[in-house]
Amino acid sequence: MLKNKKGYIIVIEGLDGSGKATQTQMLTEHLCNLNLNVKHISFPDYSQPSSALVKMYLNSEFGDTPQSVNAYAASSFFAVDRYASFVKSWKDFYNSGGIIIVDRYITSNIIYQMVKLPENEWDDFIKWNFDYECNKLGLPYPDMVLYLNVPAEVSQSLMSKRYHGDNQKKDLHEKNIDFQKNCHAAAKYAIDKLNWININCCDDNLKMKSKENIHTEILKIVNRGLTNE
Repeated sequence: MLKNKKGYIIVIEGLDGSGKATQTQMLTEHLCNLNLNVKHISFPDYSQPSSALVKMYLNSEFGDTPQSVNAYAASSFFAVDRYASFVKSWKDFYNSGGIIIVDRYITSNIIYQMVKLPENEWDDFIKWNFDYECNKLGLPYPDMVLYLNVPAEVSQSLMSKRYHGDNQKKDLHEKNIDFQKNCHAAAKYAIDKLNWININCCDDNLKMKSKENIHTEILKIVNRGLTNE
């Protein structure tokens, strides 16, 4: 199915609580059932020491707001975690032609860090982000980016259910509704600028679609992408 020697990276992005973990797992299981060579990964990789700076940042050890750490420094925290994961866990798998299904990737910096900059600097940040992680660090470019489009208000409601109403469990990004709204705007910019694929996860009444319906929509897109490779 894959013509190129190296692998294929499918990224699922979205705001906190949008269903990324669920959809990456469902997609991985589906492709495994087709006997494809698939690996599921997610970022940050909290199980590894490489995520130490990410944990410190999200636990507010560098300041009480996301803006306490500038876009480039925070992006570097996440980039180093991805680099360590690539080298230690999936470089050989990818280079041998494997399919990577990833919950957040290089593209997450565009959603969560770019918003710290004036909009007239966004294009420069996007160029820097991919140059830094792909050209300088050597991480593979994503082949397909699917954005689970869930409004920030819905995302907040879903996270509240996840944490059973205990907002103290939310990290630096999750607890800041204004920041989440800005991140949603940055994602919409990236959808247009970078040709990410928009997956509307809510109906007209802002009610979440079923995970099965969202999965079905994702499968149609992924099957087309893999078939055309």
